[in-house]
Amino acid sequence: MNKPLSPHLSIYKFKLSLLMSIAHRITGGALYMSMFIFMVFLVSLTMGEKYYALYSLIAGSWLGRLVIIGITWAIFHHMFGGLRHFIWDLGRGFEVKTVDQLAAISLFGGIILTILYWLIFYIT
Repeated sequence: MNKPLSPHLSIYKFKLSLLMSIAHRITGGALYMSMFIFMVFLVSLTMGEKYYALYSLIAGSWLGRLVIIGITWAIFHHMFGGLRHFIWDLGRGFEVKTVDQLAAISLFGGIILTILYWLIFYIT
């Protein structure tokens, strides 16, 4: 059967706001899954020094640090996405220019706060 494609595929253009909407959903899922890492951390604390040392070794590796930095970015990005949705829930910010600005703030705000957080974390 030759069914027509959904009209949204030919109507909507790929924009930053679309990407930020997708990223908001992905970061929400990633943060949910990152609770497993937090659980492993808590379990390693309760099981003793040997298990905590193993957790620290894994978390301190380049891959572990990359994952932790990614989780940090996901927290900040998801926070900005949530604020964007809160503004929309108030019935504001639906103008095209404002939607684009909020998407840019969501993207760059998450990146900037992640960098600032880790700079402050390593300085102190």
